[in-house]
Amino acid sequence: MQELSTIFLRLAGIEKESIVDGYGLRYVIFTQGCPHHCKGCHNPQTHDFNKGYLQDLASLYDEICKNPLLQGVTFSGGEPFMQAKNLSILAKYIKNLGLDITIYTGFTYEELLQNKQTKKLLFLADILVDGKFILEQKDLSLKFKGSANQRIIDIAKSLEQDKIILLEK
Repeated sequence: MQELSTIFLRLAGIEKESIVDGYGLRYVIFTQGCPHHCKGCHNPQTHDFNKGYLQDLASLYDEICKNPLLQGVTFSGGEPFMQAKNLSILAKYIKNLGLDITIYTGFTYEELLQNKQTKKLLFLADILVDGKFILEQKDLSLKFKGSANQRIIDIAKSLEQDKIILLEK
């Protein structure tokens, strides 16, 4: 646990209880910094890599532990995979609590598999919502995603079957 107090994330904010950022009651970590700059982005204030604030992993982990009703933790942004190394460390602790992890990213699953560090975080996730937000494909009726091109991927099944398995819930 000492390790966590010396590792930091650059955050835009947190939401201690959410039911709109994945399945079940979730703790949501909004990372700061995003290279995608999607037109019509829901969180444009998270784009600048120099804004936001630093938060140590120990205090995030402690906050997550305080709520026994949580089903999981969501990493959103900004772009979480820009801080993949430190989020991977936190994700391991979260998984040890028996909580699931959902990650929202502008990268595609295929792109994340090409990089050692992003792949490490990807493999710790349970659900991945991938793909850039495309304003022309915006659809408010979609659950847990903003545009029709985005996919909700079951990571364990996708790895097991060596092909993308979409989550149907």
